[in-house]
Amino acid sequence: MENLLAPFRGLLKIKDLRNRLIFTALIIAIIRFVAHIPAPGINLASLKNIFDQSAFLSLLDVFSGGTLGNFSIMALGLNPYINASIIIQMLGMVIPKIEELQKEGDYGRQKINQYTRLLTVPLCFMQAVGLLFLLSRQGLTTTSDPLQLASIVFTLSAGTALMVWLGEQLNDYGLGNGISLLIFVGIISRLPVTAVQLFTTADQSMFIQYGIFLAASLAVIYAIVRASEATREVPIQSARRGLTSYTAAVKNHLPLRLNQAGVIPIIFAVSFMMIPGLLARVLSGVQQPQLAQLATNLSNSLNPNSFLYNALYFFFVVAFTYFYTAVVFNPEKIAKDLRQSGSFIPGVRPGPDTIKYLNFVLNRITLVGAFFLGLVAVMPAIVSGITGVSALAIGGTGVLIVVSVVLEILKSINSQLYMHHYEKFLS
Repeated sequence: MENLLAPFRGLLKIKDLRNRLIFTALIIAIIRFVAHIPAPGINLASLKNIFDQSAFLSLLDVFSGGTLGNFSIMALGLNPYINASIIIQMLGMVIPKIEELQKEGDYGRQKINQYTRLLTVPLCFMQAVGLLFLLSRQGLTTTSDPLQLASIVFTLSAGTALMVWLGEQLNDYGLGNGISLLIFVGIISRLPVTAVQLFTTADQSMFIQYGIFLAASLAVIYAIVRASEATREVPIQSARRGLTSYTAAVKNHLPLRLNQAGVIPIIFAVSFMMIPGLLARVLSGVQQPQLAQLATNLSNSLNPNSFLYNALYFFFVVAFTYFYTAVVFNPEKIAKDLRQSGSFIPGVRPGPDTIKYLNFVLNRITLVGAFFLGLVAVMPAIVSGITGVSALAIGGTGVLIVVSVVLEILKSINSQLYMHHYEKFLS
Protein backbone atom coordinates (compact mmCIF):
# COMPACT_ATOMS: atom_id res chain seq x y z
CA MET A 1 0.00 0.00 0.00
CA GLU A 2 2.93 2.30 0.76
CA ASN A 3 4.25 1.83 -2.78
CA LEU A 4 0.82 2.57 -4.27
CA LEU A 5 0.41 5.85 -2.39
CA ALA A 6 4.01 7.03 -2.87
CA PRO A 7 3.38 8.61 -6.33
CA PHE A 8 0.91 11.14 -4.87
CA ARG A 9 3.62 12.67 -2.69
CA GLY A 10 5.57 13.99 -5.65
CA LEU A 11 2.60 14.62 -7.93
CA LEU A 12 2.33 18.37 -7.26
CA LYS A 13 6.07 18.96 -6.89
CA ILE A 14 7.02 18.19 -10.51
CA LYS A 15 5.88 20.65 -13.16
CA ASP A 16 5.33 18.09 -15.93
CA LEU A 17 3.22 15.85 -13.70
CA ARG A 18 1.30 18.84 -12.41
CA ASN A 19 0.52 19.94 -15.98
CA ARG A 20 -0.60 16.41 -16.89
CA LEU A 21 -2.88 16.32 -13.86
CA ILE A 22 -4.42 19.70 -14.73
CA PHE A 23 -4.89 18.65 -18.37
CA THR A 24 -6.55 15.37 -17.31
CA ALA A 25 -8.91 17.21 -14.96
CA LEU A 26 -9.77 19.68 -17.74
CA ILE A 27 -10.61 16.90 -20.23
CA ILE A 28 -12.75 15.12 -17.62
CA ALA A 29 -14.64 18.36 -16.93
CA ILE A 30 -15.27 18.83 -20.67
CA ILE A 31 -16.52 15.25 -21.03
CA ARG A 32 -18.92 15.54 -18.10
CA PHE A 33 -20.23 18.89 -19.36
CA VAL A 34 -20.88 17.60 -22.88
CA ALA A 35 -22.42 14.40 -21.44
CA HIS A 36 -25.33 16.48 -20.13
CA ILE A 37 -26.13 18.13 -23.49
CA PRO A 38 -29.20 16.22 -24.79
CA ALA A 39 -29.57 15.26 -28.43
CA PRO A 40 -32.78 16.52 -30.09
CA GLY A 41 -35.83 14.53 -31.08
CA ILE A 42 -36.21 12.15 -28.09
CA ASN A 43 -38.83 12.00 -25.33
CA LEU A 44 -36.46 11.95 -22.34
CA ALA A 45 -39.12 11.32 -19.65
CA SER A 46 -40.39 8.15 -21.36
CA LEU A 47 -36.83 7.05 -22.08
CA LYS A 48 -35.92 7.31 -18.39
CA ASN A 49 -38.89 5.13 -17.42
CA ILE A 50 -37.82 2.41 -19.86
CA PHE A 51 -34.24 2.44 -18.55
CA ASP A 52 -35.47 2.16 -14.96
CA GLN A 53 -37.46 -0.96 -15.85
CA SER A 54 -34.68 -2.80 -17.75
CA ALA A 55 -31.59 -4.26 -16.06
CA PHE A 56 -29.85 -4.61 -19.43
CA LEU A 57 -30.45 -0.98 -20.40
CA SER A 58 -29.38 0.14 -16.92
CA LEU A 59 -26.09 -1.69 -17.46
CA LEU A 60 -25.65 0.06 -20.81
CA ASP A 61 -26.34 3.40 -19.13
CA VAL A 62 -23.70 2.78 -16.46
CA PHE A 63 -20.96 2.10 -19.00
CA SER A 64 -21.97 5.14 -21.02
CA GLY A 65 -21.64 7.30 -17.90
CA GLY A 66 -25.33 8.17 -17.94
CA THR A 67 -25.14 9.60 -21.47
CA LEU A 68 -27.50 6.95 -22.84
CA GLY A 69 -30.18 7.39 -20.18
CA ASN A 70 -30.47 11.12 -20.85
CA PHE A 71 -29.67 10.61 -24.56
CA SER A 72 -26.89 13.17 -24.71
CA ILE A 73 -24.87 13.86 -27.85
CA MET A 74 -22.40 11.26 -26.48
CA ALA A 75 -25.07 8.56 -26.10
CA LEU A 76 -23.11 6.06 -28.21
CA GLY A 77 -20.12 6.42 -25.90
CA LEU A 78 -16.94 4.65 -26.97
CA ASN A 79 -18.70 1.47 -28.12
CA PRO A 80 -18.09 2.05 -31.87
CA TYR A 81 -14.38 2.67 -31.22
CA ILE A 82 -14.07 -0.40 -28.99
CA ASN A 83 -15.90 -2.56 -31.55
CA ALA A 84 -13.59 -1.23 -34.27
CA SER A 85 -10.57 -2.14 -32.12
CA ILE A 86 -11.89 -5.68 -31.69
CA ILE A 87 -12.45 -6.07 -35.44
CA ILE A 88 -8.98 -4.73 -36.34
CA GLN A 89 -7.27 -6.98 -33.77
CA MET A 90 -9.16 -10.02 -35.09
CA LEU A 91 -8.32 -9.12 -38.69
CA GLY A 92 -4.67 -9.26 -37.64
CA MET A 93 -5.09 -13.03 -37.27
CA VAL A 94 -6.13 -13.50 -40.92
CA ILE A 95 -4.56 -10.55 -42.78
CA PRO A 96 -0.73 -10.73 -42.86
CA LYS A 97 -0.27 -6.97 -43.41
CA ILE A 98 -2.13 -6.08 -40.21
CA GLU A 99 -0.26 -8.82 -38.34
CA GLU A 100 3.03 -7.29 -39.49
CA LEU A 101 1.91 -3.84 -38.33
CA GLN A 102 1.11 -5.26 -34.88
CA LYS A 103 4.77 -6.28 -34.58
CA GLU A 104 6.35 -3.05 -35.89
CA GLY A 105 6.40 -1.03 -32.68
CA ASP A 106 5.32 2.61 -32.64
CA TYR A 107 4.90 2.93 -36.42
CA GLY A 108 2.67 -0.14 -36.59
CA ARG A 109 0.69 1.05 -33.58
CA GLN A 110 0.07 4.43 -35.24
CA LYS A 111 -1.14 2.79 -38.47
CA ILE A 112 -3.44 0.42 -36.56
CA ASN A 113 -4.86 3.36 -34.61
CA GLN A 114 -5.49 5.12 -37.93
CA TYR A 115 -7.33 2.08 -39.33
CA THR A 116 -9.32 1.82 -36.10
CA ARG A 117 -10.41 5.46 -36.33
CA LEU A 118 -11.45 5.01 -39.97
CA LEU A 119 -13.49 1.90 -39.13
CA THR A 120 -15.08 3.72 -36.18
CA VAL A 121 -16.83 6.18 -38.53
CA PRO A 122 -19.13 3.69 -40.34
CA LEU A 123 -19.72 1.84 -37.07
CA CYS A 124 -20.86 5.12 -35.50
CA PHE A 125 -23.44 5.64 -38.23
CA MET A 126 -24.61 2.01 -38.07
CA GLN A 127 -25.03 2.04 -34.29
CA ALA A 128 -26.66 5.48 -34.31
CA VAL A 129 -29.19 4.32 -36.93
CA GLY A 130 -29.83 1.11 -34.96
CA LEU A 131 -30.31 3.01 -31.71
CA LEU A 132 -32.64 5.50 -33.37
CA PHE A 133 -34.62 2.66 -34.96
CA LEU A 134 -34.94 0.96 -31.56
CA LEU A 135 -36.17 4.17 -29.92
CA SER A 136 -38.65 4.84 -32.72
CA ARG A 137 -40.06 1.31 -32.26
CA GLN A 138 -40.70 2.22 -28.63
CA GLY A 139 -42.40 5.47 -29.67
CA LEU A 140 -39.72 7.63 -28.05
CA THR A 141 -38.86 9.82 -31.03
CA THR A 142 -40.62 13.19 -31.25
CA THR A 143 -39.98 13.66 -34.96
CA SER A 144 -40.34 11.64 -38.16
CA ASP A 145 -38.71 14.15 -40.49
CA PRO A 146 -35.83 12.42 -42.38
CA LEU A 147 -33.57 15.47 -42.18
CA GLN A 148 -34.03 15.77 -38.43
CA LEU A 149 -33.43 12.04 -37.97
CA ALA A 150 -30.28 12.31 -40.10
CA SER A 151 -29.10 15.23 -37.97
CA ILE A 152 -29.52 13.08 -34.84
CA VAL A 153 -27.40 10.34 -36.43
CA PHE A 154 -24.66 12.82 -37.35
CA THR A 155 -24.82 14.39 -33.88
CA LEU A 156 -24.37 11.04 -32.12
CA SER A 157 -21.51 10.10 -34.45
CA ALA A 158 -19.81 13.44 -33.83
CA GLY A 159 -20.16 12.89 -30.07
CA THR A 160 -18.29 9.58 -30.28
CA ALA A 161 -15.63 11.15 -32.52
CA LEU A 162 -15.12 13.88 -29.92
CA MET A 163 -14.75 11.29 -27.14
CA VAL A 164 -12.16 9.33 -29.14
CA TRP A 165 -10.19 12.49 -29.91
CA LEU A 166 -10.23 13.58 -26.26
CA GLY A 167 -9.12 10.09 -25.24
CA GLU A 168 -6.15 10.30 -27.60
CA GLN A 169 -5.23 13.71 -26.19
CA LEU A 170 -5.21 12.13 -22.74
CA ASN A 171 -2.83 9.46 -24.06
CA ASP A 172 -0.37 12.14 -25.17
CA TYR A 173 -0.73 14.83 -22.51
CA GLY A 174 -2.62 13.27 -19.60
CA LEU A 175 -2.23 10.46 -17.08
CA GLY A 176 -2.81 6.82 -18.00
CA ASN A 177 -4.66 5.33 -20.96
CA GLY A 178 -7.16 7.86 -22.33
CA ILE A 179 -9.88 5.44 -23.46
CA SER A 180 -9.78 3.44 -20.21
CA LEU A 181 -9.81 6.68 -18.22
CA LEU A 182 -12.94 7.94 -19.99
CA ILE A 183 -14.74 4.66 -19.28
CA PHE A 184 -13.54 4.93 -15.67
CA VAL A 185 -14.95 8.47 -15.41
CA GLY A 186 -18.29 7.31 -16.85
CA ILE A 187 -18.57 4.52 -14.27
CA ILE A 188 -17.53 6.73 -11.35
CA SER A 189 -20.03 9.41 -12.37
CA ARG A 190 -22.87 6.92 -11.79
CA LEU A 191 -21.72 5.91 -8.30
CA PRO A 192 -23.67 8.61 -6.40
CA VAL A 193 -26.89 7.73 -8.23
CA THR A 194 -26.52 3.97 -7.70
CA ALA A 195 -25.51 4.46 -4.05
CA VAL A 196 -28.61 6.58 -3.37
CA GLN A 197 -30.81 3.98 -5.08
CA LEU A 198 -29.28 1.23 -2.95
CA PHE A 199 -29.80 3.04 0.36
CA THR A 200 -33.32 4.25 -0.44
CA THR A 201 -34.47 0.74 -1.41
CA ALA A 202 -32.56 -1.08 1.35
CA ASP A 203 -34.46 -3.59 3.47
CA GLN A 204 -33.44 -3.31 7.15
CA SER A 205 -34.38 -6.94 7.75
CA MET A 206 -31.52 -8.01 5.42
CA PHE A 207 -28.74 -6.44 7.49
CA ILE A 208 -26.66 -9.64 7.58
CA GLN A 209 -26.98 -10.15 3.82
CA TYR A 210 -25.84 -6.57 3.19
CA GLY A 211 -22.84 -7.19 5.44
CA ILE A 212 -21.92 -10.32 3.50
CA PHE A 213 -22.31 -8.45 0.23
CA LEU A 214 -20.09 -5.59 1.45
CA ALA A 215 -17.43 -8.00 2.73
CA ALA A 216 -17.45 -9.86 -0.59
CA SER A 217 -17.08 -6.56 -2.48
CA LEU A 218 -14.07 -5.54 -0.38
CA ALA A 219 -12.53 -8.99 -0.85
CA VAL A 220 -12.97 -8.71 -4.62
CA ILE A 221 -11.29 -5.28 -4.66
CA TYR A 222 -8.36 -6.65 -2.63
CA ALA A 223 -8.07 -9.67 -4.95
CA ILE A 224 -8.08 -7.41 -8.02
CA VAL A 225 -5.23 -5.31 -6.61
CA ARG A 226 -3.18 -8.40 -5.74
CA ALA A 227 -3.82 -10.06 -9.10
CA SER A 228 -2.95 -6.87 -11.00
CA GLU A 229 0.42 -6.71 -9.23
CA ALA A 230 1.18 -10.46 -9.38
CA THR A 231 4.05 -11.57 -11.63
CA ARG A 232 5.83 -14.80 -12.55
CA GLU A 233 9.57 -14.15 -12.61
CA VAL A 234 11.44 -16.16 -15.24
CA PRO A 235 15.16 -16.48 -14.31
CA ILE A 236 17.62 -15.03 -16.82
CA GLN A 237 21.41 -15.17 -16.97
CA SER A 238 23.68 -12.93 -18.98
CA ALA A 239 27.42 -13.03 -19.46
CA ARG A 240 29.38 -9.93 -18.42
CA ARG A 241 33.08 -9.63 -19.24
CA GLY A 242 35.21 -8.03 -16.54
CA LEU A 243 38.45 -6.05 -16.74
CA THR A 244 40.42 -9.29 -16.84
CA SER A 245 39.88 -12.20 -19.19
CA TYR A 246 37.21 -13.96 -17.11
CA THR A 247 33.48 -13.77 -17.78
CA ALA A 248 30.96 -13.57 -14.92
CA ALA A 249 27.36 -14.76 -15.06
CA VAL A 250 24.86 -12.09 -14.01
CA LYS A 251 21.48 -13.34 -12.79
CA ASN A 252 18.28 -11.42 -13.46
CA HIS A 253 14.57 -12.01 -13.93
CA LEU A 254 12.00 -11.48 -16.68
CA PRO A 255 8.69 -10.55 -14.95
CA LEU A 256 5.57 -11.92 -16.63
CA ARG A 257 2.36 -10.39 -15.30
CA LEU A 258 -0.47 -12.69 -14.27
CA ASN A 259 -2.80 -10.51 -16.33
CA GLN A 260 -0.84 -9.34 -19.37
CA ALA A 261 -3.93 -7.95 -21.12
CA GLY A 262 -5.02 -5.66 -18.28
CA VAL A 263 -8.59 -4.40 -18.34
CA ILE A 264 -9.02 -4.60 -22.14
CA PRO A 265 -10.61 -8.12 -22.19
CA ILE A 266 -13.36 -6.94 -19.83
CA ILE A 267 -14.09 -3.88 -21.98
CA PHE A 268 -14.13 -6.01 -25.14
CA ALA A 269 -16.41 -8.62 -23.54
CA VAL A 270 -18.88 -5.99 -22.31
CA SER A 271 -19.07 -4.41 -25.78
CA PHE A 272 -19.45 -7.82 -27.41
CA MET A 273 -22.25 -8.86 -25.04
CA MET A 274 -24.18 -5.68 -25.76
CA ILE A 275 -24.52 -6.45 -29.48
CA PRO A 276 -26.92 -9.47 -29.34
CA GLY A 277 -29.07 -7.77 -26.69
CA LEU A 278 -29.49 -4.62 -28.77
CA LEU A 279 -30.07 -6.67 -31.94
CA ALA A 280 -32.74 -8.74 -30.18
CA ARG A 281 -34.54 -5.61 -29.01
CA VAL A 282 -34.54 -4.22 -32.56
CA LEU A 283 -35.86 -7.48 -34.07
CA SER A 284 -38.55 -7.89 -31.40
CA GLY A 285 -40.54 -5.14 -33.13
CA VAL A 286 -40.60 -6.66 -36.64
CA GLN A 287 -43.83 -7.71 -38.32
CA GLN A 288 -43.02 -11.45 -38.56
CA PRO A 289 -44.44 -13.08 -35.37
CA GLN A 290 -41.97 -16.00 -35.25
CA LEU A 291 -38.90 -13.79 -35.63
CA ALA A 292 -40.27 -11.27 -33.14
CA GLN A 293 -40.98 -14.03 -30.59
CA LEU A 294 -37.49 -15.50 -31.09
CA ALA A 295 -35.94 -12.06 -30.57
CA THR A 296 -38.05 -11.51 -27.43
CA ASN A 297 -36.96 -14.86 -25.98
CA LEU A 298 -33.32 -14.04 -26.77
CA SER A 299 -33.67 -10.64 -25.12
CA ASN A 300 -35.12 -12.22 -21.97
CA SER A 301 -32.40 -14.88 -21.92
CA LEU A 302 -29.67 -12.25 -22.14
CA ASN A 303 -30.81 -10.39 -19.04
CA PRO A 304 -27.66 -9.50 -17.00
CA ASN A 305 -28.99 -11.61 -14.10
CA SER A 306 -29.64 -14.73 -16.20
CA PHE A 307 -27.44 -17.83 -16.21
CA LEU A 308 -26.96 -17.74 -20.01
CA TYR A 309 -25.77 -14.12 -19.94
CA ASN A 310 -23.22 -14.76 -17.19
CA ALA A 311 -22.01 -18.00 -18.76
CA LEU A 312 -21.43 -16.27 -22.10
CA TYR A 313 -19.90 -13.30 -20.32
CA PHE A 314 -17.43 -15.57 -18.49
CA PHE A 315 -16.54 -17.33 -21.75
CA PHE A 316 -15.91 -14.11 -23.66
CA VAL A 317 -13.77 -12.64 -20.87
CA VAL A 318 -11.57 -15.77 -20.88
CA ALA A 319 -11.42 -15.85 -24.70
CA PHE A 320 -10.55 -12.16 -25.04
CA THR A 321 -7.89 -12.48 -22.31
CA TYR A 322 -6.09 -15.17 -24.32
CA PHE A 323 -6.65 -13.27 -27.56
CA TYR A 324 -5.35 -9.90 -26.34
CA THR A 325 -2.43 -11.47 -24.46
CA ALA A 326 -1.32 -12.97 -27.78
CA VAL A 327 -1.50 -9.48 -29.29
CA VAL A 328 0.45 -7.57 -26.62
CA PHE A 329 3.01 -10.26 -25.70
CA ASN A 330 5.42 -11.45 -28.39
CA PRO A 331 7.63 -14.40 -27.28
CA GLU A 332 9.52 -14.34 -30.60
CA LYS A 333 10.63 -10.74 -30.05
CA ILE A 334 11.62 -11.39 -26.43
CA ALA A 335 13.63 -14.48 -27.42
CA LYS A 336 15.37 -12.46 -30.14
CA ASP A 337 16.18 -9.61 -27.73
CA LEU A 338 17.57 -12.05 -25.17
CA ARG A 339 19.79 -13.69 -27.77
CA GLN A 340 21.11 -10.38 -29.10
CA SER A 341 21.94 -9.17 -25.59
CA GLY A 342 23.78 -12.38 -24.74
CA SER A 343 21.17 -13.46 -22.19
CA PHE A 344 19.47 -16.83 -21.82
CA ILE A 345 17.07 -18.77 -19.61
CA PRO A 346 18.99 -21.38 -17.57
CA GLY A 347 18.36 -24.88 -18.89
CA VAL A 348 16.69 -23.60 -22.08
CA ARG A 349 18.45 -23.24 -25.43
CA PRO A 350 18.27 -19.84 -27.16
CA GLY A 351 15.98 -19.57 -30.18
CA PRO A 352 12.97 -21.85 -30.77
CA ASP A 353 13.31 -23.57 -27.39
CA THR A 354 13.14 -20.21 -25.60
CA ILE A 355 10.03 -19.26 -27.58
CA LYS A 356 8.43 -22.59 -26.72
CA TYR A 357 9.29 -22.19 -23.03
CA LEU A 358 7.92 -18.63 -22.86
CA ASN A 359 4.70 -19.73 -24.54
CA PHE A 360 4.40 -22.61 -22.06
CA VAL A 361 4.82 -20.31 -19.04
CA LEU A 362 2.56 -17.64 -20.53
CA ASN A 363 -0.27 -20.10 -21.25
CA ARG A 364 -0.19 -21.36 -17.67
CA ILE A 365 -0.32 -17.95 -16.00
CA THR A 366 -2.84 -16.63 -18.55
CA LEU A 367 -5.16 -19.51 -17.66
CA VAL A 368 -5.16 -18.38 -14.02
CA GLY A 369 -5.49 -14.69 -14.97
CA ALA A 370 -8.29 -15.34 -17.47
CA PHE A 371 -10.36 -17.41 -15.04
CA PHE A 372 -9.81 -14.78 -12.35
CA LEU A 373 -11.09 -12.01 -14.65
CA GLY A 374 -14.07 -14.13 -15.65
CA LEU A 375 -14.90 -14.93 -12.03
CA VAL A 376 -14.72 -11.26 -11.03
CA ALA A 377 -16.99 -10.34 -13.95
CA VAL A 378 -19.76 -12.72 -12.85
CA MET A 379 -19.13 -12.48 -9.09
CA PRO A 380 -21.91 -9.89 -8.43
CA ALA A 381 -24.51 -12.21 -9.96
CA ILE A 382 -23.24 -15.10 -7.82
CA VAL A 383 -23.18 -13.07 -4.59
CA SER A 384 -26.57 -11.55 -5.39
CA GLY A 385 -28.03 -15.02 -5.91
CA ILE A 386 -26.63 -16.24 -2.57
CA THR A 387 -27.48 -13.23 -0.40
CA GLY A 388 -30.57 -11.97 -2.22
CA VAL A 389 -29.07 -8.47 -2.30
CA SER A 390 -29.28 -6.74 -5.66
CA ALA A 391 -25.80 -5.77 -6.79
CA LEU A 392 -24.92 -2.21 -7.64
CA ALA A 393 -25.38 -1.49 -11.33
CA ILE A 394 -21.62 -1.18 -11.90
CA GLY A 395 -21.08 -4.80 -10.79
CA GLY A 396 -17.78 -6.66 -10.80
CA THR A 397 -16.93 -5.41 -14.27
CA GLY A 398 -17.13 -1.79 -13.21
CA VAL A 399 -15.13 -2.45 -10.03
CA LEU A 400 -12.45 -4.23 -12.05
CA ILE A 401 -12.20 -1.36 -14.54
CA VAL A 402 -12.11 1.27 -11.78
CA VAL A 403 -9.41 -0.51 -9.75
CA SER A 404 -7.33 -1.37 -12.84
CA VAL A 405 -7.44 2.20 -14.15
CA VAL A 406 -6.46 3.60 -10.74
CA LEU A 407 -3.49 1.21 -10.61
CA GLU A 408 -2.56 2.16 -14.18
CA ILE A 409 -2.61 5.86 -13.30
CA LEU A 410 -0.45 5.23 -10.22
CA LYS A 411 2.08 3.32 -12.33
CA SER A 412 2.11 6.12 -14.91
CA ILE A 413 2.80 8.68 -12.18
CA ASN A 414 5.47 6.41 -10.70
CA SER A 415 7.27 6.05 -14.04
CA GLN A 416 7.22 9.83 -14.50
CA LEU A 417 8.69 10.26 -11.02
CA TYR A 418 11.46 7.76 -11.70
CA MET A 419 12.26 9.50 -14.98
CA HIS A 420 12.39 12.88 -13.23
CA HIS A 421 14.70 11.58 -10.49
CA TYR A 422 16.92 9.88 -13.09
CA GLU A 423 17.27 13.07 -15.16
CA LYS A 424 17.95 15.02 -11.97
CA PHE A 425 20.66 12.51 -11.04
CA LEU A 426 22.32 12.80 -14.47
CA SER A 427 22.29 16.59 -14.32
